Amino acid sequence: MATGTAPGKVILFGEHAVVYGRPAIAVPVDGVEACATVRPGEQGSGIWLECCNLPAAEKGREGCYYPIREAPPGDPLCVVVTIGLTHMGMVTPPEPDLIITISSTIPIARGLGSGAAVATAIIRALATYLDYPLSPEETSRLVFEVEKIFHGTPSGIDNTVIAYQQPVYYVRGEPVELLKVSNPFHLVIADSGVASATREVVREVRQHWEVERVRYEALFDGIAAVVRAARESILKGEWRALGPLMNENQALLEELGVSAPALERLLTAARSAGALGAKLSGAGQGGFVIALVEEENIISVSKALERAGATQVLSTCVSSYPTSGSREEEKG
Repeated sequence: MATGTAPGKVILFGEHAVVYGRPAIAVPVDGVEACATVRPGEQGSGIWLECCNLPAAEKGREGCYYPIREAPPGDPLCVVVTIGLTHMGMVTPPEPDLIITISSTIPIARGLGSGAAVATAIIRALATYLDYPLSPEETSRLVFEVEKIFHGTPSGIDNTVIAYQQPVYYVRGEPVELLKVSNPFHLVIADSGVASATREVVREVRQHWEVERVRYEALFDGIAAVVRAARESILKGEWRALGPLMNENQALLEELGVSAPALERLLTAARSAGALGAKLSGAGQGGFVIALVEEENIISVSKALERAGATQVLSTCVSSYPTSGSREEEKG
């Protein structure tokens, strides 16, 4: 049996502007992950998918077990498997006999990169099972193809940070810069409980950009300046300087129209409880907020967010820590 895993992620700075060629910084989130296992199936059975805790496409329930040949058109998991196997030269008949089991502790539609993480875990598990080595760059490229199908015009940052499993400074179309975090820092991450459809929010921003291009380009430039300043602070180990920059980034996101009352309520609670800065993370209009905190304030800020209505609160330490993301296990 082969297993592939992938972490969640948050965009630390630069969401939305990154779609328009500006830089962004994203970091992996420990404590939540997607996991996929591949094991042999019965001869002639083909490929079966087992979704332990993911909504099954068009089936209205969880814990679904079905063959990909009976999946509805556009089933996200089938798309991932097909793209992965095509890249690995496994598209010619007969269909391989496999059972692929997928589970995830990453909340869906909240800006933590659930879709990209699930796709990464599946591709890693397939590559390990088939003894087909994949570099982080190749993995990221394959997952990006999946992201394009389901998110329209994704920036590419989700698949990049998740595939590399390290903090990244990302500019679309340019080589990835793995950020050296000179001085680790802590984030508290709170779920607003409001789902956020990345594709729809990105489309809305583009529609506004087309109507008010000069104004939106200026906002994107402002976000880019914040991102560059944040990069310098991270490289120098001056992580406390990130707090005011997060607040500045949030103000610009509010001007873009992607914030929401539920998010702003959580942001106010975090700052009042001692967070050095806070902002939404991801597409916006729902999803998560992130707060920069001193380590000793993690609990107090977390409790304040819960009192303010957060449905889930996580914390993560941001550092330079690559992990393999896949492993082989003896069949039990």
